[in-house]
Amino acid sequence: MLNELHIENIAVIERADIQFTAGLNVLTGETGAGKSIVIDAIGAVLGERVSRELVRRGADRGLVTAVFDAEGVQDWLEQNEIEADGELILQRRIGADGKSSARVCGVPVTAAQMKELAALLVDIHGQNDGRQLMDERLHMSYLDRFGSYSEELAAFSAEYGKFRELKKEIAAISMDELEKERLSDSLQYQIKELESAELRPGEEEELNTRRDLLRNAEKLTEAIDEAYAGLYEGDGSALTMTQNAAYYAQRAAAIAPELERAAKSINAASFLLTDAAETLRDFRDSLDFSPDEYDRMETRLALFRKLERKYGRSPDDLPAYLDECRQKLDDIQYADERLQKLQLALDAQIQHCRDAGLRLRRAREKAARELEARIVAELRDLSMPAVRFAVDITDVENEQGFDSHGLDQIRFLMSANAGEELGRISKIASGGELSRIMLAMKNVFAAHDPVPTMIFDEIDTGVSGIAAQRVGEKLYAVSRGKQVMCVTHLPQIAAMADSHFRIVKTESAGRTYTEVTALDREGRRQELARLHGGDNVTLTTLASAEEQLEAAERFKALHA
Repeated sequence: MLNELHIENIAVIERADIQFTAGLNVLTGETGAGKSIVIDAIGAVLGERVSRELVRRGADRGLVTAVFDAEGVQDWLEQNEIEADGELILQRRIGADGKSSARVCGVPVTAAQMKELAALLVDIHGQNDGRQLMDERLHMSYLDRFGSYSEELAAFSAEYGKFRELKKEIAAISMDELEKERLSDSLQYQIKELESAELRPGEEEELNTRRDLLRNAEKLTEAIDEAYAGLYEGDGSALTMTQNAAYYAQRAAAIAPELERAAKSINAASFLLTDAAETLRDFRDSLDFSPDEYDRMETRLALFRKLERKYGRSPDDLPAYLDECRQKLDDIQYADERLQKLQLALDAQIQHCRDAGLRLRRAREKAARELEARIVAELRDLSMPAVRFAVDITDVENEQGFDSHGLDQIRFLMSANAGEELGRISKIASGGELSRIMLAMKNVFAAHDPVPTMIFDEIDTGVSGIAAQRVGEKLYAVSRGKQVMCVTHLPQIAAMADSHFRIVKTESAGRTYTEVTALDREGRRQELARLHGGDNVTLTTLASAEEQLEAAERFKALHA
């Protein structure tokens, strides 16, 4: 439930603090006074898109703070690692530059997170929602929202997903013969070229290393020869001198045992020098450069560069690309066989979709009958005694007989008056009837919707007289199970309020201000009289207002 709303520098509202209550909260005021701005402010704090035009002229920023009960949103709070001590504080700041920020209990959140939370807190019925009833593309979503067949919806969705995947596979390998021949020739040419190159991973690196050796062959050979000569050749070589030193050190150790360690170290050094000399000798012997080897390597590396430019892949990646080409060629050569298998699988999947669609249709038909009865009952309560309402379910008209939503096309039909045939809502319903149908649907859906607060922005469009009285009574009935807020111009609806707020626009020092005032009973009587007679509040309009309040109180007492 929404308990408090603080608005600061939003449109013509400089500052307002509103304490809402349980039950039916009504906002009234002259056209343009700012009633809908309160609803816009609530929408802003709930994550709806905002613009800098919403900020009051001359202010650096606008601010909306809403305090809700935290009941029912514990899972969301845990998932988003936010703590709330009994109450949920939502805040939205909107800068004059259009930038905004949102917080929940002091923790910064994204607008997407705020909207996710809002879906658990408030259901807002805007002024244009009634017109949405004329869009038959939305009728299926209304029925699916009402029905309790999520398993059937999920089952069909899964089958339809498999159907779409098979269609994609078939489309990917389906081509005309000319295109197949062109692609096959291209692949065969690429395969032949890559196979003739006899590529292997790591070959380029090996060739580059070998080429670097060849480029420096003379210097390398000279350095190895000098190192080998210093180690091994001649009486003055390091190895000869080390071996002599080892011999004499060993003799000394025989006399002075404490020299044994030194003798062993010199002997070990002799072995190390021998290994190093042999390594240099073997490497020198391996440097067998043929005169044309360098040219062959350059030619090979040039081929690598050519293939890399042509195919956009490194030489190490080209063997894998060759495998891809072979696989694609196989797919083309065996496309007809693969296509036949896929088509058989598709035919079977189409039947699976139809079976799942039939189960979904039966669930929809059951829900449709229940929805029809509930809507008709609600509309009769709303002073439409002769109304008929029907959910028309027909077949999807395409090749397979279904689409992503099932086998069904759904539209709502109605007849508002006795003797009239059922027809499309867009052709039959007036503005007032659309408002009442939407209110009826909201009331029916409320039983399936755990959202604790419902907001109606001018649900009374096109409604007057007895119909307005019935709308007020229906809103009050809804408010027995949920908190309801309603912006209205009608005294019949305002009289049913549990809490009544008057919104007044004033001017001071060349600026416009909007004030929100909670009315006591006398204030309500005065406001109802104004709704009846405008500025000309007379004893007669006051008496009428008093009668209306008393009638509302009797109705409430009777339906408490």
